[in-house]
Amino acid sequence: MATVSLKGNAINTKGELPSVGTHAPDFELAASDLSNKTLSDYKGSRVIMNIFHSIDTGTCAASVRQFNQEASELENTKILCISKDLPFAMSRFCGAEGIDNVETLSDFRDGNFGEAYNLTYVDGPIRGLLARAIVVLDENGKILHTEQVQEVVEEPNYQAALEVLS
Repeated sequence: MATVSLKGNAINTKGELPSVGTHAPDFELAASDLSNKTLSDYKGSRVIMNIFHSIDTGTCAASVRQFNQEASELENTKILCISKDLPFAMSRFCGAEGIDNVETLSDFRDGNFGEAYNLTYVDGPIRGLLARAIVVLDENGKILHTEQVQEVVEEPNYQAALEVLS
């Protein structure tokens, strides 16, 4: 297990993020149109995975806004915003906010993403949701950078994720 905190209270995830230098685990996530997306759908593009527990929290929403802004500056890069929120909720948020440079994906169907990346909370008040993390991949799915945010209510280190791709 990996331990993070929610407002100073310890909570645990399933385990540690996959290691930098390894190939990213495959996944199957629901897109906004309810189609399935897998890691192979992004082969040939660099990928930033912005992973969070719910678009309905201020910090999670801020991360989607920030990456949407940064996306316009990045070449050959897809930004995937991943949570267990229903695709309808994420689409509604992005529509209301004018967010169109990121792709929202949901792990609501079976939780395979949270299990493969060890990001499912196993205890605490948000048990079952995904922990806040960033995973950056190269064009072939190799992990270049990871960050598991230690305090759930804090934003990730956007600059560190972006610098890996420059």
